[in-house]
Amino acid sequence: MLIEKFAVGPLETNCYIVSDEKSKEALIIDPGDEPDLLIDYIKGNNLILKYIVCTHCHFDHIAVISDIKKATGASIVIHKDDLNLYNNIQKQGVMWGFELDPLPVPDKFVSNGDIFTIGEIEFKAIHTPGHSPGGICLLGEGVLFSGDTLFYGSVGRTDLPGGDIEKLKKSFKELMKLPEETIVMPGHGPETTIGKEKVDNFFSF
Repeated sequence: MLIEKFAVGPLETNCYIVSDEKSKEALIIDPGDEPDLLIDYIKGNNLILKYIVCTHCHFDHIAVISDIKKATGASIVIHKDDLNLYNNIQKQGVMWGFELDPLPVPDKFVSNGDIFTIGEIEFKAIHTPGHSPGGICLLGEGVLFSGDTLFYGSVGRTDLPGGDIEKLKKSFKELMKLPEETIVMPGHGPETTIGKEKVDNFFSF
């Protein structure tokens, strides 16, 4: 499994392009900005992009989905509980001072436990509401792509529309059940591990 991380846009959102070295099949997680950079990497490495996976549908994680879809034909994947956020990306943009275009209709609604495959690599979707109603994490080969549910030493905010602190607490507890050596690659900031977050994350206390 090859993982390429891009911190894109003014909010430095972590976008990940994950690929299977043998088959060249790939998925992209949270393309929030700088589409040319992302598309150049995909095409420059001859990747076959199968999925555009949204860990949640805040604008800084989904803003350039249209560009990626147009360039690759990949399937757009979101959780249905974030569809309202997805469909209102323009209103989200206005709140933050950005002018954004509407997005294509999603191709697939993901549910808890769904499996995605690229080449010989399997990823499991874990529904982790709290930061947003339809937040998900993606787990594969000992790596958790946690979106804005879990950060290094912190968790996602819950004061945005759809946020719920009690649901986030439950999601956090579920993630802490994963093996301690699980590498966590969040939606913002540096990577960490489940073991480290069990000890140091303020949500653990």
